[in-house]
Amino acid sequence: MPTSQTSIDPASILAKCVAKNDACLASLLCLKFAVALVMSDAWPKCHSNANVTFYSMPTSQTSIDPASILAKCVAKNDACLASLLCLKFAVALVMSDAWPKVRRREGDDAKVFFFFNKNVKIDKTGRLSHHHHLSLGHLPTPPLFIKEQFGLLLLEKMKMWSFSLIFIDLCYLWHVHAEFFTSIGQMTDLIYKERDLVQSLKEYIREEEERLSKIKSWAARVDELTSKSTADPEGYLGHPVNAYKLVKRLNTDWVLLENLVLQDSTKGFIANLTIQREFFPSEEDETGAAKALMRLQDTYKLDPDTIAKGKLPGSKYISSLSADDCFGMGKIAYGDADYYHTVLWMQQALKLLDEGEEAAVSKVEVLDYLSYTVFQLGDIHRAVELTRRLLSLDSTHDRAGGNLRYFEKLLEKERAEKKKNNTSVTEPPVPHSGVYERPQDYLPERETYEALCRGEGVRMTPKRQKRLHCRYHDGNKNPRLLISPVKEEDEWDSPHIVRYHDVLSDEEIEKIKELAKPKLARATVRDPKTGVLTFANYRVSKSAWLEEYDDPVVARVNLRMQAITGLTVNTAELLQVANYGMGGQYEPHFDFSRKEEPDAFKRLGTGNRVATFLNYMSDVQSGGATVFPDFGAAIYPRKGTAVFWYNLFRSGEGDYRTRHAACPVLVGSKWVSNKWFHERGQEFLRPCGLTEVD
Repeated sequence: MPTSQTSIDPASILAKCVAKNDACLASLLCLKFAVALVMSDAWPKCHSNANVTFYSMPTSQTSIDPASILAKCVAKNDACLASLLCLKFAVALVMSDAWPKVRRREGDDAKVFFFFNKNVKIDKTGRLSHHHHLSLGHLPTPPLFIKEQFGLLLLEKMKMWSFSLIFIDLCYLWHVHAEFFTSIGQMTDLIYKERDLVQSLKEYIREEEERLSKIKSWAARVDELTSKSTADPEGYLGHPVNAYKLVKRLNTDWVLLENLVLQDSTKGFIANLTIQREFFPSEEDETGAAKALMRLQDTYKLDPDTIAKGKLPGSKYISSLSADDCFGMGKIAYGDADYYHTVLWMQQALKLLDEGEEAAVSKVEVLDYLSYTVFQLGDIHRAVELTRRLLSLDSTHDRAGGNLRYFEKLLEKERAEKKKNNTSVTEPPVPHSGVYERPQDYLPERETYEALCRGEGVRMTPKRQKRLHCRYHDGNKNPRLLISPVKEEDEWDSPHIVRYHDVLSDEEIEKIKELAKPKLARATVRDPKTGVLTFANYRVSKSAWLEEYDDPVVARVNLRMQAITGLTVNTAELLQVANYGMGGQYEPHFDFSRKEEPDAFKRLGTGNRVATFLNYMSDVQSGGATVFPDFGAAIYPRKGTAVFWYNLFRSGEGDYRTRHAACPVLVGSKWVSNKWFHERGQEFLRPCGLTEVD
């Protein structure tokens, strides 16, 4: 571990373990933290030989927040209790149903022992073998956290080597981060964390008010006494009891008051906040969330005022952005040299300030950014106008003064060139609307794609509509569908896209989401040059892969998709579950590999992706459509339904018309699951046609 990191925050590291979904490592770190607490010289209440045995924890604590309680222990400087809580937290993590990586055996008692062996061996890499340093008793299947009483045994004559345990297996955790903005499903956890922090804050306020109440009461009592004593000092002190009480007050009571005044009631709250902050969104999340709002703004042609007022179509909530919020949006865009969005959001911040809204940011700060940004966009006249307004508010602003002189010099140079070229020096009226053209980007079909997301440009003609039908589908008399055929609806004629109704029940959907949530990770795309999976800004979601042995419902859904499509799932990919975050999207892409990326699925050995089966597992209030820019189709999510299309012609050639996209989610949370069927195994189920494009 780097020598600069001589002092670490175990809670921070634990948070990274939790984010990585590694229960065993998280439990080990809890134990290391406990060892450090007990052996640390900073804890005066601990025995020097570090021989500590804990037994039996209260059964009333059936569901606890270890971080919160630990914070209170730390605030009280109680190492033994803190260590015990660390161990309870370790037990809770290992026994929790939320940790799929931990094996459990049913029918065993709820007794768990943790042993540290002083003769533990460390290999050449500096790592401990798990079976050497940590032994767990058989674990039952209890509710989340703690239900039974546990016997906890710790630290059998620990040596100084235990300090080194604190630092083992931590280096690779440094880069783990949550990326909350890419999944609405995981962002819901933040609501409960904030609620817990508010409760902690209320507790701090209650303690502070109680402390101030005691101080006020003491001050009122002493004030009454001094009023009497100062009226007749000698007469007052002539009473021996008054004289004694005066001496006692000044010698003892004022010292007690001093301690009461100096009492820091913030410790518990600050400790809790510090621990919880490790689970907070990062700066990357804030930037990602801001860019998501800008993406929604562009895709659905929403002006900043509409977003700032929070009046979004399909939403039952109204949440507004303040001038400070808009300024923050503008700064994030400015940091990315995105001057188009910088101007839009700085103008909105200035508008709100002009309307009299109170804010931490000043008009001078907003104008400073705005004037320079419009200059970057080439609008020198407006840059001069805004800079002059800035200087009228703060004439001592050095940078603005220098900028104004520079802008005016550029204008003078422009006039001189016009005069030299014998053109009219009379300046035409310059519009100051503040509306600038959105810059072009890398996506050639950007306008078509975004128009389809808005419901514009859909090429569904009356003639095509007549070719679309609904029917009952039995999968070519598949036994699974004979008694209960599935409802099939044509969504598009060529290429043929169908929607199946009532494919997933609400119970199945909830179970699949429950299985996927602990496994959700930032969705990746395959690099067309290297074939390696990587992150991309044009795919904003989190995904998880479910195997049939994860739960019977996964196997049941796989067999249902096989029956409906008539294709085998034996060579298909695992069931992928995805949850889209703020402005979650997947820009236009192909599901199959093209000729320029022949090795994309070489590792699987099952050929190309022949077909896509996409399950919609939630309704979306606004946005989130699946669109096909090539032929102008837009398919909207409906919970429990699924859409299906072939990516390849029967010849194995790719159908380039199937380039599609998942539109940004404007309002709501979008959950989908999909199955990609591959070529191998389908030879007799979908035989070749007579032509290349059959």
